[in-house]
Amino acid sequence: MKKITIVPAIISDNQEGMDFAISKVNNAKRIQLDVMDGKFVNNTSLNFNINPPKIKGLYEAHLMVADPKAWIEENHDKVDIIIPHYSAMKDNIVEIIDLIKSKGKIAAISINPEISISDIEQYLPTINQLLVMTVHPGFYGSKFVPEALEKVKQARELFPDIDIEVDGGMNLENTKLAKQAGANVIVSGSFIMKSEDPEKQIEVLENV
Repeated sequence: MKKITIVPAIISDNQEGMDFAISKVNNAKRIQLDVMDGKFVNNTSLNFNINPPKIKGLYEAHLMVADPKAWIEENHDKVDIIIPHYSAMKDNIVEIIDLIKSKGKIAAISINPEISISDIEQYLPTINQLLVMTVHPGFYGSKFVPEALEKVKQARELFPDIDIEVDGGMNLENTKLAKQAGANVIVSGSFIMKSEDPEKQIEVLENV
């Protein structure tokens, strides 16, 4: 089993709010920046010219945007891992994966609960990481979709070495289920960021 990485997720509508949120978890191995454009999802977050502060770990950008190519062209130098949604790039998925790699970044794909592994199986050998959404994206605290963990199991059986990330509803109980299903990267938003001690919550999830 791959070593587990816990990733706090950041949402904000301005630079000051982003900086403050990151300061609470800046010792994390990885921080996810949740980018939402109000088109691909109803909410907006980090939908401005972001300037992430330096941290010890990695930044990954979870692109809940209708035009991931444009975001990548403009912002690729600010993050280490780029995760566009399959549903936003069905027509040019190979082009976008190649674009991410050409910028020297780690390429990933995110899938919503309604997308199956068979929809994306042909692309998995070309990427480093798969993000399986265990909620319908757009907000902290959305309802957990346990059926999505079956896709984690399928992907792990097909591709034992890929990083499989889950995002949505990751509290203690659901983190345990996700790990059992084969996920090795756990994204948690409200459970970590709305706690009194976010770094302690990361440690708690690591030890589930």
